[in-house]
This record gives sequence, structure tokens and C-alpha cells, in this order.
Amino acid sequence: MASKTTFPVPRKQSSSSRSGPRKKKAASTGRSKKEAKVKLSKALGEAAREGRQRAGLTQADVAERIGVATEVYGRLERGLLMPSVPTLRKLCLVLHLPADKLLALSTVRPPVWEPPPPRPEEEEPQLRRLVRHLRTLNSSQLRALSLMAVTLRRE
Repeated sequence: MASKTTFPVPRKQSSSSRSGPRKKKAASTGRSKKEAKVKLSKALGEAAREGRQRAGLTQADVAERIGVATEVYGRLERGLLMPSVPTLRKLCLVLHLPADKLLALSTVRPPVWEPPPPRPEEEEPQLRRLVRHLRTLNSSQLRALSLMAVTLRRE
């Protein structure tokens, strides 16, 4: 038979001057938390943009590598969205940035990175975009495009 746990019932407060300041404090705390969150998301977005540009990647490249839509990654860079913890970890790995930098924290020692994944040969953004589109095609579409590519190469 399961035992029931009881919790103390909070005492009712009288309508004295205590309730007024308490509400104001809660409102100001909520506002400062929201401001801190906005500040953090802006800092994260700026750090992600700098890291992406330093790596020579497009927003679509990073979005594909971390497993989110390009539009979502764009909102993240603009500071309108906070990533989940797993997405933040992937972002750190892809951009080779420590989480401290993305989260606007300071660190005393440099991060120890996992060995980077083998980098594809340096490709132009147009070629990466084309490959990204190719991955969305079905087998009959790929076959038709392959025939077209062979024909173009002959010319």
C-alpha cells in the first residue's frame, strides 16, 4: 500500500504592506532574467557567426552539420533562439569553439577538443549547396541528373 506524503500548507498572508514589494521584486526579477536571456542569446549568436565565418562555412553548411533547418540556424545567429544542450554541443564541435565562448563565459585554459572529423576537401559554397540539394533527390531524379551531367561533360 502506497504511503501518502503530506506537505505543509503555507500560511495565508494578511493584506499588509508585505504583498506590494514582494510583487514588485518578482516583476523586476522576471524582467532581469529576461534581459539576461536576451543578452546571452545575442552573445551566443555573435560568437556562432564569428566562428562560422572563420571556418569559411555558410549558414546552410552549419545547419546541416548540426541537424537543424537553415532558417532555425539563422535565428540562432541573430540571437532570437537558444539552442538545446545537444545542439549546443554539436555547434561547438562543428565550429571548433569552446562552449565557454558561445555562452559568453571566460575560461582559464584552452579546451581539449576531440579529434576533428575528417574534413571534406575544401569546396566552393556553390558545390556544397549543390551536394546538399542532391541529397534530397530520389533515385530516379538522381539517375536523370547523372545522365544530364554526362551529357554536359561531353560538350
